[in-house]
Amino acid sequence: MVFFSSCEDDFIDLAPPASITDQVYYTEAEHFLTGSNTFYNNLMTWRNDQGIYSDHGSDLVGYTEDGGMQEYSRGDTQAPETDGYYSSPYSAIRAMNLLLERAAVYEGDESIEAYVAATKFHRAYQYFNLVQRFGGVTLVTRSLDVGDEELSAPRNSRYEVVAQILADLDDAIAGLPTEQEIGSNDKGKISKWAAMAYKADVLLHEATWMKYVGTTTDGDGVSIGAGSAGFDASKIDPYLQEVVTLTKTVMDQGGFELWNYNDDLDNLSSNFLFNLEDSGSNPAGLDKATNKEFIFYGKYDFTFRQAGDLVSHVYEGRVKPSRKMMDLFLSTDGLPIDQSPLFQGYDNTPDEFQDRDYRMTAYFTYHKNLGEIPQNGDVVLNGTNNFGYFNSKFMSWKWGTDEAYRATKTEAYDMPFIRLAEVYLMYAEALYELNGSLTDAEMNESINLIKARAGLPAISNSFLAANNMNIETEIRRERTIELYAEGATRFNDLKRWGIAEEELGETKFGAVIEGTVYENNPDLYTPEGYGFGEATTTTGVGPRSALVVEPSSIRNFSRDNYLFPIPTSQIGLNPNMLQNPGY
Repeated sequence: MVFFSSCEDDFIDLAPPASITDQVYYTEAEHFLTGSNTFYNNLMTWRNDQGIYSDHGSDLVGYTEDGGMQEYSRGDTQAPETDGYYSSPYSAIRAMNLLLERAAVYEGDESIEAYVAATKFHRAYQYFNLVQRFGGVTLVTRSLDVGDEELSAPRNSRYEVVAQILADLDDAIAGLPTEQEIGSNDKGKISKWAAMAYKADVLLHEATWMKYVGTTTDGDGVSIGAGSAGFDASKIDPYLQEVVTLTKTVMDQGGFELWNYNDDLDNLSSNFLFNLEDSGSNPAGLDKATNKEFIFYGKYDFTFRQAGDLVSHVYEGRVKPSRKMMDLFLSTDGLPIDQSPLFQGYDNTPDEFQDRDYRMTAYFTYHKNLGEIPQNGDVVLNGTNNFGYFNSKFMSWKWGTDEAYRATKTEAYDMPFIRLAEVYLMYAEALYELNGSLTDAEMNESINLIKARAGLPAISNSFLAANNMNIETEIRRERTIELYAEGATRFNDLKRWGIAEEELGETKFGAVIEGTVYENNPDLYTPEGYGFGEATTTTGVGPRSALVVEPSSIRNFSRDNYLFPIPTSQIGLNPNMLQNPGY
């Protein structure tokens, strides 16, 4: 946070406020430093995530209250008049374009290369957010004034915008310092490795989108949508190959490490990594300085920049897992629960937690006694927003108790956007998409490292073959579990894999009732508290009746919902702006 506070001081001292204008600013290197630092404020924050960051409403989350992403996952989105996820990026991009224009005519002796590179990264970040949400958008690379042609231009295709994103990221990679060159007071600034990891993220997203979605969401660009100008399927494999190269470089040269303190934290590293602050934030006395896993992240500090929003409160109530999520966790023999002799079923409340992936206990035991597996009677099914499970990921230690580490709105843990575990998973996925397989050595340097932290055995090609498993399923399983509630990962993954209609259209289930302590037990289960009742679903022990969170009859996500609608106010302002298909 030092660079945030120092930037403010620098800005105040530069000139009398009335004289600071576009015309007189950006004449000294210090101005470019200050200007580029302000763009960190445009990254996603705890205060403006609005469910976008934590995948509210996805098929993995058992929360159904109307609004936002819950409606989106049901296919209920309507075109709004305004959308901050459209307008805010363009406000930020204008400021970035202005800095880049001033940099082009800068005549000072002191280098501004790193500040220009950081600005290019931030512009790429804003445009990629726009592409993921809206598809093709209007591409603007200069600061505009009233009457400029871009204000009435048609949308560029997603492929044209992505080309600009990749060019900006190449410039960022060339001009940014390595993480090792960034001083302790400036941690949180974008490094060369962060830019490489982010470019890999863009490339993997777009390669798989082209492969599995193609042009089906583009529209013709004449009567609807942004069109498909620049689409070139021959880029898919080169994109994937570059993902492999970039991620391998970050893995080998970045100096990052998985944060594994399971021996000190009773196998709960996958919880405490996400609420890490100073030494009081966890029972092992570990602080942020121990975290070498985060590569690209939003920086917070209890003194300088608290979350300022209901972080623990929201993650407690709105990110509880669905039946699908709970059943994805493997048993400790590395097998799915429907294949593993270790799986103990659901008869008693603690049964399904036995001999499972460490992350299941780390994420989904009650935060007030984190890690203690619930016993019969600890979970009472008594109505709305209680479908059998807790969430503790992204919740401050012992929040809501007399021993709470942080009060609501004062949380100050860093917000991860890309961390080393995701880089391993991008590497593995890109190799699979290229070759249809991974070697045992490639598994050992990527997906097996993540499995080891989760208490799972390594997989190999012989293990997969012997157990009728496949590497694609295991890569996608690991992304789903490891990145749970981080970013819009689940929605984006389902869409780029072309399976969102199928997965989001299914009935969403909660706790198993049939054959368990809940069945016919009014002390533990109040059936009338659940509007959708029960239905039979596939579980780890075969078909069983379970609570219905939402039935498939009201979950109508379609291919048209892969993109959000353009705000109607923008279409009203620009007659050449066409709406996305389906709205």
